[in-house]
Amino acid sequence: MITAGLDVGAQTVKVAILKDRNLLSHSIVLCGVQRKGSIDQAFNEALQKAGISREEIKGIVATGTGKTDVDFANSNISEIIADARGALWFCPTAKTVIDIGAEESRGLKCNADGKVLDFAKNEKCAAGVGAFVESMARALELNTEEMGELSLKSQKEIPMNVTCVVFAESEVISLIHSNIAKPDIARAIHDAIATRTTSMVRKVGIEKDVALIGGVAKNIGVIVGLKRHLGVDNIKVPEEPQIIGAIGAALIAAD
Repeated sequence: MITAGLDVGAQTVKVAILKDRNLLSHSIVLCGVQRKGSIDQAFNEALQKAGISREEIKGIVATGTGKTDVDFANSNISEIIADARGALWFCPTAKTVIDIGAEESRGLKCNADGKVLDFAKNEKCAAGVGAFVESMARALELNTEEMGELSLKSQKEIPMNVTCVVFAESEVISLIHSNIAKPDIARAIHDAIATRTTSMVRKVGIEKDVALIGGVAKNIGVIVGLKRHLGVDNIKVPEEPQIIGAIGAALIAAD
């Protein structure tokens, strides 16, 4: 059976198409001014990659902040449920799942069946989410991947106490003018993200294995920082962390 899941977030639309619960194709499209146009584009791209027609799909489930904009979906589900199902699909032993996206971070605890036992979300502040990472990278005149790699070269710890994006950017500029090395500033940024994320996850409890999903999971600096602050040796990260919520939605469609 072929099913599809769509995860409509603040910055991107992710689509995953599964055949017998195996990934057939996926697509990621930036959200434009007309969100529904981006949804159609992402869905059609995934269909083209899979080499199938829309009529061959037996079930479609949407998730994400814009899930109600997917007017062709059979149903929609919360991001929490989609995260849990998708995370256990790629890591069946995961008990703690962390999702760091563009505008929100989530931490959840689940059992071996993918049932969510508890969850927590970040406070209403951009620190600890993808928007914060991108803003800080611009302040350092780097892209997010470069900033993550650069943070690994840091030789010392620089505290960063500001969590608001506006004030944090001012602090970064101040550190640059104080001739603090860029690698140390980059590490401070990632440690600030890791500290806030760890505080959130501790509300639900940290149990191995820990899985990290969402676009920020591509940033090696965040991964290393989370290992330090969570006190774990290993964090499971999928090859394409952005589409895990969409995969979870497609799995629900298969049910």
